[in-house]
Amino acid sequence: MATSSQPGGDAESILWRPLFEQGAAAMAIIDVQGRYLHVNEAFCRMLGYGPDDLVGHDYRSVTHRDDVDEQGPAESDEPLEKRYIRSDGTVIWVLVSRSLIRDADGAPVHYLSQCQDITRRREAELLWQRSFANAPIGMALLDLKGSWTQVNDTLCDMLGYSSEEMIGMSFTEVTYEDDDDRGRAALDELVHGVVESVNIEKRYRRKDGQAIWMLIRATAVPGANGLPAFVVSQYEDIGERRSADARLAQLALHDPLTGLANRTLLADLMDLALKRIARGDGLLAVVVADLDELKPLNDEHGHVFGDKMIIAAAGELEAAVRGGDAVARLGGDEFVVVSLVENAAEGAELRDRIEQRLNADVTVGDTALRLRTSVGLIITTDPEAGRDELLHAADQDMYERKRRRGSARS
Repeated sequence: MATSSQPGGDAESILWRPLFEQGAAAMAIIDVQGRYLHVNEAFCRMLGYGPDDLVGHDYRSVTHRDDVDEQGPAESDEPLEKRYIRSDGTVIWVLVSRSLIRDADGAPVHYLSQCQDITRRREAELLWQRSFANAPIGMALLDLKGSWTQVNDTLCDMLGYSSEEMIGMSFTEVTYEDDDDRGRAALDELVHGVVESVNIEKRYRRKDGQAIWMLIRATAVPGANGLPAFVVSQYEDIGERRSADARLAQLALHDPLTGLANRTLLADLMDLALKRIARGDGLLAVVVADLDELKPLNDEHGHVFGDKMIIAAAGELEAAVRGGDAVARLGGDEFVVVSLVENAAEGAELRDRIEQRLNADVTVGDTALRLRTSVGLIITTDPEAGRDELLHAADQDMYERKRRRGSARS
């Protein structure tokens, strides 16, 4: 039995002595001077001492020096976390709940302490705190309204704010304007338990005004009632990856020489235009243009010169179209323009502007020459028209106009 053989009369008055001595919880009775009067078996196991090693001794003798209260045991009923020194010298963290027992006259008699070893929990918290503080990615805790309650240095460095500036700040205050709705929607899903975690890519605006792309992984942490209590978020700078993705997309969908749309992107743009005329957004005009005499110029001046000529032609073509028109290069000397027009006359005007710009004097390097280009046009109101069908029809118009031009010259 883990109690003193001479516990004192006050302690003997405890009616639930068996529960005290045999209970699973570590418990001790301490007099008002801080000496142990009774300790149960669980308390002895927790500290690695026998009852005779503790009873009659001051509780400070097994308390970590940084946690010693020189005033003696506190009278507050509030639980406190403190460290004890075990018999083998190891330090353990203990949650102590202490009640002051008084006699019939209200005078303090002794304290009843119930103790719980929380060493593993404290070690886990310490591990979390160190991992949080030293993480190579941004980390933060947010309340359910989206305000940061804790941030690490990495996140501060990423956004250019100090931790003092960020604590209490809502993530919406630094969210890039166009991405605000996505961030709010993700938080709303977490707060209302629709999802437990989200991964989103969005932009934040740094303190210096620059935009930064982030991959954000956010998880709702439940409280004791099982409902979300707060949110843990991780932030990764994905600016370089986004730039690389954009470069890959540019290469995949654009002509590397001129930067114009390539055949793949042209197909998508034509499909989109056909859907728009199905909604009554106008007529679809498709203009094709072939540079004449490119092969002789390549043979005379070399392919580098020919490439410069194609780039010059692309610039003239972009100058001839409107802002909403799509311009593509299909390879070689062939270009295509896709435009929505209100009537056939507007489509013909577009063709004539292109023909004028691509049959003009230009300077390529140190060489002045005249561009010569054949241009064809097809206009349709049929949303079911096929892309290849439209391009073929525009080609046929180009060849017919070229034939008529040749006949007129002869």
